[in-house]
Amino acid sequence: MRILVICGAGASSTFVAMRLRHAAHNAGLSVQALAGTVESLAVDLDSTDILLVAPHLARELPDLEQFAAQRSVRVILLPEDVFSDIDGTRTLRTVLPAMSTDLPLTPPTTDFPIERTPHG
Repeated sequence: MRILVICGAGASSTFVAMRLRHAAHNAGLSVQALAGTVESLAVDLDSTDILLVAPHLARELPDLEQFAAQRSVRVILLPEDVFSDIDGTRTLRTVLPAMSTDLPLTPPTTDFPIERTPHG
């Protein structure tokens, strides 16, 4: 599963993608999470399964959804507090419903522990 996180300049999305990768790894999920920008979408969407959109791009969401639909990419608008998700677990929970059920899991289970943080 390849997930692309986009924001305006790519800095914030880099942190979200890194935290999401870490949370997915800890959950035993095989996930690639990468950061990008709106400007890089024309290239990046060709190898993307799920597009995560930073909350400050909400006004652009209809256009992004239309562009992504042409490539059968699912789109999720991230919540306003996504940047306070220090360990990435809340972001992972946001993405899980959009992920297909055939993701490889290790160990073989669909449940994974998510520790509550003071922020979540």
